[in-house]
Amino acid sequence: MRPSCPALPACRWLWLLLWLVAACAYAQGPGELQAIPALQARVTDLTATLDTAQREQLERKLAAFETERGTQIVILLVSTTQPEDIAAYANRVFNTWKPGRAGVGDGLLILVAKQDRKMRIEVARTLEGAVPDLAAKQIIDEVLTPRFRAGDFAGGLDLAADRLMGLVRGEGLPAPARAAPGSADAEVDWMNLGVLALIVVPVLGTVARLLLGHKLGTVATGAVIGWVAFSISASLVLAALAALVAMVLTFIAGTSQGAALLSSRRGHGHGGPWGGGGWGGGADSGGWGGGGGGFSSGGGGDGAGGGASGDW
Repeated sequence: MRPSCPALPACRWLWLLLWLVAACAYAQGPGELQAIPALQARVTDLTATLDTAQREQLERKLAAFETERGTQIVILLVSTTQPEDIAAYANRVFNTWKPGRAGVGDGLLILVAKQDRKMRIEVARTLEGAVPDLAAKQIIDEVLTPRFRAGDFAGGLDLAADRLMGLVRGEGLPAPARAAPGSADAEVDWMNLGVLALIVVPVLGTVARLLLGHKLGTVATGAVIGWVAFSISASLVLAALAALVAMVLTFIAGTSQGAALLSSRRGHGHGGPWGGGGWGGGADSGGWGGGGGGFSSGGGGDGAGGGASGDW
């Protein structure tokens, strides 16, 4: 008969205690995950690292590239991603924000965890050919890391965006769709053209006629307004229509001014060339319809886990 071990019950209780401790630790999990901020702009800085001018400059650059190519590049600066590593947090952000176009999935995310001194470029599946993991790592090592170490966060992000844009331009992606009539962008175009007709044309026409004369000033005004209208709407039809309207308004205004000047010389009034009412308040009319806000994800889909991480 095998002799019993008096310490065996104690060993069993010790193993049971250790198992319970491990089970409790596993049940508690790694801790509460960092929240993902709402997507309200292409550049989201939760660390106050970028000043207003730097943030707006990056925003304009990314917006212009999105208009040109359709690809959405978004930037997020947070203090930390703990308890997750930066790759896991970046994937959660990407899957929540879904940058890029629906059906195309051409989104890119630049994530910076300032307190952790880590960064990551997250790449959508569609762009893994244009921005392979090696290329993303090179951008981190050659652009972001040295400039972040020097404290130049804005410069690093700006150059990294340029490098990513260059890679995307070499990819055969579908061209971005133009705004359909009745869409929000089309409404902004019509509003901007209205500002041109009511405010800019009279002022520009007056200056052009004074400098170039009535006929040449009228033509010059139409040409300038047509070019501006095309820049706003990217439509030759709207540009031609705006140029024609500008020339007609400028011609009529010039004729009216001539009559007003003759009348004033005869003592029949001293009103200004625009009826004395002026154009005050035009500066508060909302500018050119680009007053921020309105940005949203294109619904590009989830990330594929492609990209690269680094630190400084």
